[in-house]
Amino acid sequence: MSAQKEPEFGKLTSFEKDFKTYQKDSTANAIVLFEKGRDHFEVLGRKIRLIKEYHVKIKILKKEGFDKANISIPYFHKDGLTEIVENVSAITHNTDSKSFVLKNKIYTSDVSENWSEKKFAFPNVQEGSILEYQYKLVTPYMFNLTGWVFQSDIPKIHSEFTAEIPGNYVYNRTLMGSLELDINESTVKKRCFHIEGYATTGDCEVIKYGMKNIPAFKEAENYMLAPSNYISKIEFELSEFKGFNGVRKEYTKTWKDVDKEFKADKDIGRQLSKNAYFEKNVPQELFIEPDELIRAKEIYEFTKDYFTWNKKYSIHQNSRVKDAFEKKVGSVGEINLSLINLLNTSNIKAEIMLMSTRENGLPKKAHPVMSDFNYLVAKAEINGVSYLLDATDKENPFGMLPYRCLNYYGRVMDFKNGSYWYNIIPEEKNQNLIRGMVSLNLENERIEGSFNSIQTGYYAVEKRKDIKALSLEEYLIKIEDSFSNEVNVFDYELQEKNSDEKRISEQFKFELEMENVENELYLNPFFIKFFTKNPFILDKRNYPIDFGYKRSFKYQLYIKVPEGYNLKTLPQNSHIVLGDNSGYLRLLYEEKYGVITVLFDFSIKKSHYPSDYYDPLKEIFKNAGNAQKNSLIVLEKT
Repeated sequence: MSAQKEPEFGKLTSFEKDFKTYQKDSTANAIVLFEKGRDHFEVLGRKIRLIKEYHVKIKILKKEGFDKANISIPYFHKDGLTEIVENVSAITHNTDSKSFVLKNKIYTSDVSENWSEKKFAFPNVQEGSILEYQYKLVTPYMFNLTGWVFQSDIPKIHSEFTAEIPGNYVYNRTLMGSLELDINESTVKKRCFHIEGYATTGDCEVIKYGMKNIPAFKEAENYMLAPSNYISKIEFELSEFKGFNGVRKEYTKTWKDVDKEFKADKDIGRQLSKNAYFEKNVPQELFIEPDELIRAKEIYEFTKDYFTWNKKYSIHQNSRVKDAFEKKVGSVGEINLSLINLLNTSNIKAEIMLMSTRENGLPKKAHPVMSDFNYLVAKAEINGVSYLLDATDKENPFGMLPYRCLNYYGRVMDFKNGSYWYNIIPEEKNQNLIRGMVSLNLENERIEGSFNSIQTGYYAVEKRKDIKALSLEEYLIKIEDSFSNEVNVFDYELQEKNSDEKRISEQFKFELEMENVENELYLNPFFIKFFTKNPFILDKRNYPIDFGYKRSFKYQLYIKVPEGYNLKTLPQNSHIVLGDNSGYLRLLYEEKYGVITVLFDFSIKKSHYPSDYYDPLKEIFKNAGNAQKNSLIVLEKT
């Protein structure tokens, strides 16, 4: 049985009255039984307005879902124009009663300079209540026909969106997410739109999109890009307006159009033509080195050291490289435009690459949406090899983008040959390696050992940030905190000869007290754990897993069996491999000549995995965590 498609406000169907539990998601605290939006155009007071109507029924399944009783309806206003929220009605349906939200309990409050909201709370909410409300929003902004979001943080039985769009307005449409439409209809309604004073009456396209039994979108704690990439929705973007008077206005451009605008933009041109200024104001030795790659690295290091990033992402708009250079402080755009200027001044080809950060979502490839981009890096061509450079992070090596930038692709603005998409390839070698030797001092009842810790790639970047930010004493405390037990770390050495910008090598000794020195000794060999809990906690995940970069963890330990003891038991060896050999976990425990070898080798060999890898990844991380937490070596007295 399914919910009715055209319910009358204030009346419940038998399906809705009888609905008790949702077997497809027993964890749901609330569920949308029915949801509908309708967008259409009207002429009000000789002005065209977009009308957005909304109607929803929400069933409260558990007390944890009571927060769904607090409703906020935002609306926009700017420069004398304002959206209007009207005809707000709301009812709490309980088994034997209805409680209406009174008009004097609907409040208006300002959120910011351009945003306000209508707010109200449903009365008499209890487990089993059905919360029903509807409203109408009248907007002068035609851009506000933005589409429909089917998926939310609670499941939905039925969600549909209809729109009547006059032929004057052309919208691009994009279906996002992994779910498919159950309803996808389009018809033409003749002579539906007329503006007084014009003889012509326009036809309308009438569309209906819908989905049924929509699972909740449960946002993961780890390893995902922006949720906006994956939530199932249909997006509209105004592409063109054709007036009855013959005037046409295009809103969506091609990349050729964007390229022309960039070339003609005097502001961008000014920011990219500071060669003479930089040549005059930076050390001339930056431009002397004959080797292009070495010269580029020196310019990159100079730019990183010279500027301090103000944490602002502003790209080409409002970027002032000369002001930033004089203040030694700048935004992403100002710092990386300065880098591009310096590289070009040194006769190294460098161009703008527009991109979007991980939390901002993926830029659409079908057509340019400039608001999709919030970041700018340099793309340099040196001896036939391309390098992506971001000088905002002082510890980031040449050719490595910060983690926030690892978002698949960007758009290179080549003013000579036309812009193009360019893939972001993360650093390949990112390893966290710990090697050590441990002995058991039975006389003093202490465990004594030494560790060599090596981090490469992104792990080395984070390690170097810690080393720079902390005093030696603070840093040693942080190392001690990484141990499972209370420990004393000493004789620390940063091995500079074995380190570089993409590699950090450290060595230190440690000691800790042994517990219960008796006939049998119990020892968990994982003194340092790479992670203490499984990062994957959802039962199901229907969107990709994104690590950002490949990664590996290796722990290799040698334990000397003390005199008077023999090995009794070792943990079990195991070898787990992900499909397509895209990752593995190898656990090896063995004893030879009085020395126990422990090997933990865990490798994630892809940056991105499709959603059907979620369960195998969850399982392999579970095994990795259990190995570190529960491995036990038992020695017995001879």
